[in-house]
This record gives sequence, structure tokens and C-alpha cells, in this order.
Amino acid sequence: MKVQANGFYVCAALAVVALAPAALSQDRPSANKQRVETAAAVEEKGEASSRPESPATSAEKPRIQIALLLDTSGSMSGLIGQAKTQLWKIVNEFIPARRSGQRPELQVALFEYGNNGLPPSEGYIRLVTPLTDDLDRVSEELFALTTNGGNEFCGQVIQIAADTLNWSSSKNNLKLIFIAGNEPFTQGPVDYRQACQAAIAKGIVVNTIFCGDRATGERTSWKDGALLADGDYLSIDQNTRVAHVAAPQDAEIARLGGEINNTYIPYGKHGEAGQARQTAQDNNVTSTGAGNMVQRAVTKGSANYRNSGWDLVDAVQDGAVKLEDLQAEDLPEALRPMSLEERQAHVAQKGQQRADFQRQIQTLNKQRKEFVAAKMKELAESGQETLDSAVIKICREQAAEKGFEFK
Repeated sequence: MKVQANGFYVCAALAVVALAPAALSQDRPSANKQRVETAAAVEEKGEASSRPESPATSAEKPRIQIALLLDTSGSMSGLIGQAKTQLWKIVNEFIPARRSGQRPELQVALFEYGNNGLPPSEGYIRLVTPLTDDLDRVSEELFALTTNGGNEFCGQVIQIAADTLNWSSSKNNLKLIFIAGNEPFTQGPVDYRQACQAAIAKGIVVNTIFCGDRATGERTSWKDGALLADGDYLSIDQNTRVAHVAAPQDAEIARLGGEINNTYIPYGKHGEAGQARQTAQDNNVTSTGAGNMVQRAVTKGSANYRNSGWDLVDAVQDGAVKLEDLQAEDLPEALRPMSLEERQAHVAQKGQQRADFQRQIQTLNKQRKEFVAAKMKELAESGQETLDSAVIKICREQAAEKGFEFK
């Protein structure tokens, strides 16, 4: 077990986002049963991942799963603001990650809790997105979050996240909960000690991020919750504006992040909605500052940004669909008159164009990271911690313990 010292740490590089080990007591609040059903219903709709995966592939491929549990009570607008703007920076931390030479699949889930606009019968808790690699959906939902009131049941939301999300069964995969908030960890009908120890018994590490001064977080059991689940405890200032260091490469990276959209080919019943979501999240991130658009563009230039659920290029590359199996009505208008060979050539061409854009973005980002390294070192001396730096720091250390390397 380990507890991090407070101090600002920023990596050059997601998703937010929360007894002895034994089976949970059978005497759980009825809200847990309702939440399990809700989570199952969401995943039944096919929203758990943007691309299907065979059981064999799923078992072999390394996976990093992160659940962000964000307090959306009335005082947490600053926390939600940091999560909205820093999702892409967090995701980018995993671009160089490898285990045994393999690139891991990154999945992010999002819960909100402590919002009095949510049903009391469900503990003022809502599953926003299940574990998914559809990062645009996570971003979309983050921008839709609002704050209201405050009944923050930390133990209950941890229990629900640990019980209902589609966590990997492999002990070698990284499974993390990050819970952030500012009220005592002890509130609600579920004992946080029971919830945290039950989570770690399943291999799910619980990290706690208290929004306030460190001593208050320790006094109100946030540190204890992390210790019980082999996690880390940090305190942050949720109202601090996250610093961005401008670099000469920023404008070109952002431009390429927009150009790459032209290589996507929507297909099937989710095609148009997926493409519209992509554009909407570009606009959302742009509204929060140029630096955040650069981080999103870097994500789009990496293998972590996949959209097999609606994009034909990713779907064909991932083996999710075969062009010869698609009906004309599943294709965009421009492809319908084409022969199979013409469609294959068109998809291959778009894939090559995207790969070229991605290589350019990666090259520019390498140059950018070198440029900002010295500046980020200066910022580290300020002593301020923010959501992104806290999540990045913990993820790196805990991923290394699972054999992941960052080259």
C-alpha cells in the first residue's frame, strides 16, 4: 500500500475520472439492485465498447480500465470543469504504454454521484457511461454533466462501480477506480471500508482524490479508503485552472486533428450519430481553449482513438465487419453505387490517409513534448495538484506494477 505526498506533478502526456477481503454482505440497499439492472441494460444496448471483440482476443490483449467517480454536488463545478478539459491529456498518457510488446486497450467508465437531481432511491448515483473505448461518448457525457445539491455516498458508488461494470477477469490487467469529491467519505448506507476491501478483493484498486486541503481529507477518511484498497490518496484544488504551455507545434497539430475527420466513413445505424458526436466533441473541446484541442488531436492521432461502432475504416481494420456482408442501406450514399472492389479501394485509401495524418501528429507531438518538458518542470515547483496530474501520476505508477512500460 502506498500514499502519495501532495505536490504538483505533470507528465508530458483519461476519461476522469472513484472487513478483510471477503464477499459483500447480502444485506445491500435496494438501490444497488436497481443500479445493477441499469448497468446491464446499458451494456445490452451495445454501448459498453465501440468495437466488438472475440473472447479469445479479449483474453489475450492487455487492458487498462479506468472508472471515474465524480462528485457532481453543488460545490464541484471546478472538478467537472477539469475533467471536461483534461480527459484527452489523461488518455494521451497511455499512447506509449506496452506490456510484453502489446499495446493495451484503454477503456473508461464514468459515474456521477452526490447530485440531488438524481433519484434518492438510487443513492443519488448514476452510471453515465459503462467501460468503453468510445472516448467521444465519454467526452460528450462529461460536457453534459451539471452540479446540484449534495448527498455524497462514497461507499455506495464504489460498491456499485465494482459490482456492475464489465471488469476484466485477468489479474494481469490494470483495473482502477478514481473517486473524487469533497465531503466526508463516511456518508451513505454502505460502509466505505466494506466497499473498498471488496473492490481490491476483485483486483480493482481504489484511488481517492479529495478536493480540498490534505489534512481535511485525511480526517474525513479519504486516505483510509485508499489504503484499504491498495490505492493512492491525493488532495487537489478543484478550482485551479489547469496550466497549458503553448508550443510552436500546437497550431499544426490542431489543424491535422480537424483534417483527420475527413478520413472517417460512417456506416450502419450509428454512423451519422457517431460522426456528429465526433464533430460536437471537437467543438466542445475547442471552446475550452486551444491547448485542450491539441490534446484531443494527439488522441485522434493515436491507436487509442477507435470508432469501430460507426466508422467503416476502423471496423474493417478491427475485423468488426466485412465489406461484402454490408447491405447498401448500411453505407453512406457515396459508396452505394460502387462495386465491392471500389468500396474496398476507397476504404483502404481513407485508412492510408488517416495513417499519414497520425504519423504527422505523432512526430509533431514528440517535438512538442520536448519543447514543453522544461516548462512543465518549472510548473511542478508550484506545489498545486489538479485532477489530470493526480490521475496521470497514479496511473503510471500502478500500471508499472502490472508490467506495463511507457517508452
